[in-house]
Formats: sequence, C-alpha cells, structure tokens
Amino acid sequence: MAKHEYLALSDSQDEMSEPYMFFPDPHLEDRDLRVLVVANLYPHPGAEDFGTFVYDEVRALRSLGVGVDVFYVNGRARRRHYVQALPGYWQHLRARPYHLVHAHYALSGVVARFQWRLPLVITFHGSEVAISFTAPLSKILARLADGVIVTSRWVAQQLGQPVDAIIPPGVDLDLFRPMDRADARRALGLPQEGYIVLYAGQMRPDKRVWVIEDAVTRLQKAGWPVRFVAATGEPHHRVPLYMNAADVLVLVSEAEGSPMVIKEAMACNLPIVAKDVGDVREVIGDTPGCFICDGSVEGTAQAIEQALRFGRRTNGRERVRHLSLEASARRVREVYEETINE
Repeated sequence: MAKHEYLALSDSQDEMSEPYMFFPDPHLEDRDLRVLVVANLYPHPGAEDFGTFVYDEVRALRSLGVGVDVFYVNGRARRRHYVQALPGYWQHLRARPYHLVHAHYALSGVVARFQWRLPLVITFHGSEVAISFTAPLSKILARLADGVIVTSRWVAQQLGQPVDAIIPPGVDLDLFRPMDRADARRALGLPQEGYIVLYAGQMRPDKRVWVIEDAVTRLQKAGWPVRFVAATGEPHHRVPLYMNAADVLVLVSEAEGSPMVIKEAMACNLPIVAKDVGDVREVIGDTPGCFICDGSVEGTAQAIEQALRFGRRTNGRERVRHLSLEASARRVREVYEETINE
C-alpha cells in the first residue's frame, strides 16, 4: 500500500510577529488611479504561498496601470494584530495619495473601514460569509462598504446583501499550463509508476483532507496502485508541477467561494473530483474527466475511480480562458472607477 505524502507542511506556522507589513508600489504616485489594498492574506517571508491570489490580482492591476500599495495585517499570528495594525494603517493613509481602499475578507474590512475619507471596496471570498462569527460581520460590513465584490453567486446568496460585481479571482494561464507528466514527476522526485491523487492547499479542518485520505485508502485496498499527495506550503510557482504530475485533483471542502485550485487544475488539463461548493459546478461544467462528488468517503472514492478510469487529460484549459488573471483585474478596475465616480 502506498504511503500518503505531505509535502512542504510549512504553511501551518507563521513566525512573523509584526502586526502588519507594508508593500509599496514604487510607481504609485505616477498613476491616475491609486489604491491601498488591505488584506490578511498576502505572500511574505516565511509564508510565500499565503494569499497568492491576492498577490496575483495586485500584480495584474498594476499591469493595467493602477497604482497599488498593500497593507498586510498579520491576523493569522495573533488576532490582536487587527487592532495593533490600526495606527500603521492611518499613517500610510496620510502619507500616500490614494483614491480608494480595497479590503479582502471580512476582518480586513473591519480595519479598512476605520476611516471614512476614502471610499471602500470589500471583496468577500467565500466561507467567511457563511461560517463562524464572520458571517454576521460580513453582512454588516457589506452595508458599510461603498462597493462590494463577491467571488461567486453562492457567496452573494450567503451574504444576502446587494453586490456590485461577481468576479472570480483570475487564474494565471502563463504559470498554470500543461506539461509533460514524466518530467513533472521527475522534478518533484515522485515515482513514474502508479496513480497520484492530489490535494493542493492549506491543511485546515474545513478542507476535510481526511476524506480524501480515506477515499484513497479504500481504493488501495481495492487494488488500485494509487497514492495520495498533499502539496501544501509550496511556493506558488511549483504548484503547476504537482498538477501536471498528478492524475486527479480532489477538493471536498465544507465551503468555498471560487476555489483557485479548481481553475488552476482546469488550466493544466488535470481531471478533477470536487464537492459542489462555491462556483465549482459552474467552472467545470460538463468537462469530460471532471466529476462532482457528494463529499463522503465512499462517494469521493467512487468519483476518483471514475477519473482514473477516464485515463487522460481534459480540455479544461480551453474552458477557463475567460477566467484569466487579466480579465478579472479589468473587472475589478471597473468597480474601482464606478465606486469613485459614485
């Protein structure tokens, strides 16, 4: 029986002790549109994979001529950092000529709303609108914001407030692309023989990774030469290697908004097994080789077996071209302009 593998488990810790970090745009003052992004997920030393989708959006916005500074609140290390970061937030607001503040997630939105001089746009990404105390908090913040972006129709439904736009985070089609499977496995030191079932993401309880483990164990007992690989804490540029080395990606989270790994796997033409959360069903559609499961161990194992029997790559890349990073950034910029004009 193949051993389950967990690769680069460094994302479970964040040793950074500062309440916040500031990432300035050196060209900010030369831009006609200038934005301060406030986020509690953003790549930084020791956590290079943390919030890469926010980083990608910032990078894409800058390529469109938007000046973007980033104020990262290190709430993962200590909850009190949200309060301790406020003086630094106000200092940077006074020091730089912004037109608008854009917050990602509810708790960052609380920090960002501690000013009323500039309009505020908040992006609600997923489970924060449905789980825990952040669910009612998100509803309050949506009423206090000047612009609201959600990542999927499911998030809009859970939020229960008017939204300005539904904008799934875009996928970097240059980074996530099909590669030779043998080359990808060789680069990662994975064996050439057998099947690989992949999970890519953080190891959190709501991701229900144990379901995937148990499903793979069930397939192993049935005689399938399959192993489970969890790629977590890896630098973002290495994730495409895992997706091209694998035979199927599996996601069975409790809740999601618009999970990036689904779009990234589609861009790599990797077969997918996923629970019907967020916009998963919309993204994969009727793509051959992609399967919706019920999230149980038995149902997940059956869907993985279907994907393995499919036995080839998908045409997912063609189906997610409209979800590119550039297309998403253009829509975000439109929300900025509309919010400022209003």
